[in-house]
Amino acid sequence: YIPIMSDFQVREIICAYVDRVLALKDDPKIKYVLIFKNHGRAAGASLLHPHSQLIATPMIPKRILEELQGSRFFYENTGGCCVFCELVDFERNTERFVTENKDFIAFTPYASTFPFEVWILPKRHEPDFSKIKDDERTTFAQILKDILGRLDKIFGNPPFNYVIHTAPCDGHEYPFFHWHLEI
Repeated sequence: YIPIMSDFQVREIICAYVDRVLALKDDPKIKYVLIFKNHGRAAGASLLHPHSQLIATPMIPKRILEELQGSRFFYENTGGCCVFCELVDFERNTERFVTENKDFIAFTPYASTFPFEVWILPKRHEPDFSKIKDDERTTFAQILKDILGRLDKIFGNPPFNYVIHTAPCDGHEYPFFHWHLEI
């Protein structure tokens, strides 16, 4: 359970995610690698032990296509600005701001889809999660553990889902996109 793991253990989870994505993304049949975690039966977890899941698909999921379309529209209509980079700068000065560290910011999105939804975004613009730098793996692990720990402290081992949204691995460039994790 991530909130009670050491920072090193959570970092190892992040490293495993990156390793698995890198092992799959060069396969020409794979267009998207989806990493997610369901914690608790109410969140869809079918196994009792803690685990994450990865699905490599020959298509890009609808939700990601919608994010790509929206972020491309913003990029093209603002002279090359990334909507997610704008969020990083904007959300730190709102009531939705949760926390930040050297490399990441966490906030609750405007008009959240789910109660207690939190997004974690890297401050450095990068479309592809698998290109997370070595030192960023540590700070990402720390902020993920912090947010899940806060939820645990308030709700006591609540069910949750998190999903890493990353650029597709279909051979195209996505300069208008910005990887992030949604809880």
